Amino acid sequence: MTAFSLLDLSPIPEGASVAEALQHTISLAQHAETWGYGRFWLAEHHNSGGIASSATAVLIGQVLAATSTIRVGSGGIMLPNHSPLQVAEQFGTLATLYPNRVDLGLGRAPGTDPNTAAALRRGLNGPDQFPQDVIELMGFLGEATPDQPVKAVPGTGTHVPVWILGSSLFGAQLAAQLGLPYAFASHFAPDALEEAAAIYRHRFTPGITQEPRFMMAVNVFAADTDAEAIRLRTSMQQGFLNLRRGRPGPLPAPVDSFDQVANRVEAHMVNHALRVTAVGAPDTVRHQISELIARHKPDEVIITNMIHDPGARLKSFKIAAEVMQKLAPLAA
Repeated sequence: MTAFSLLDLSPIPEGASVAEALQHTISLAQHAETWGYGRFWLAEHHNSGGIASSATAVLIGQVLAATSTIRVGSGGIMLPNHSPLQVAEQFGTLATLYPNRVDLGLGRAPGTDPNTAAALRRGLNGPDQFPQDVIELMGFLGEATPDQPVKAVPGTGTHVPVWILGSSLFGAQLAAQLGLPYAFASHFAPDALEEAAAIYRHRFTPGITQEPRFMMAVNVFAADTDAEAIRLRTSMQQGFLNLRRGRPGPLPAPVDSFDQVANRVEAHMVNHALRVTAVGAPDTVRHQISELIARHKPDEVIITNMIHDPGARLKSFKIAAEVMQKLAPLAA
């Protein structure tokens, strides 16, 4: 069976509060643990109006406290927004409180608009400094040397597992060079998926991990019927379109047809970007995920979605877990 995990952005649906969105995230994590998901990752975004996971390390701590066994981490921390020492201290604290349960996925993009990125960085060098920042951060999480002038306390010696996240060839090359596991953001930027996976596997040199580990992100919208699942998906399509229009905000309620709210060019753009998606009833989703796994051969699949109704969202993730647990015969 292909390993499977869950990526949550703690979406804020239209008509709901931030407090409700955060409570839904904690509830989802508790359910995901019982459904067999191996990891529960949260993503850092800022100034969106529709995503509540901006203080990612804080929310990870809350999820860890509310669960018992599932690994919890970042998918990811946008490192240009932070100093490596601060991230090491935050995740070192989490790993000290919850040993062997914390992951640290690192991204190179700011995860926001230019004005907000400038407010977050406060004069740091941004994405151009990313490889050096990753190495510095890993140093803070490793064993300290006797003459090391600055140490992460907590952090030193915790060896929190680091993942590189990306949607381009840059992250694949860096993860391969450093011998780190690599997660590709195919759920919203799949154009370089095949090439990035090939480069990562071909150029991988043993480092922190001895073998390459490639994770592929997949949107899954599952329901009792294909028609219901297609309708649920329209919330994410609308949210993505609003973001591209420069009007991010709460996650819209679903509509009967995405074509009602998008012109032909917009619909093509959105559907192209979100094409690594399985949508439908359980058998439909099983077939679509099976095809994706057979084509890209990931070591792990991380499943995500943006569904307006929390109950329907829970049901979709439950169906996805059941599908993944039964998938091996089709994916072989």
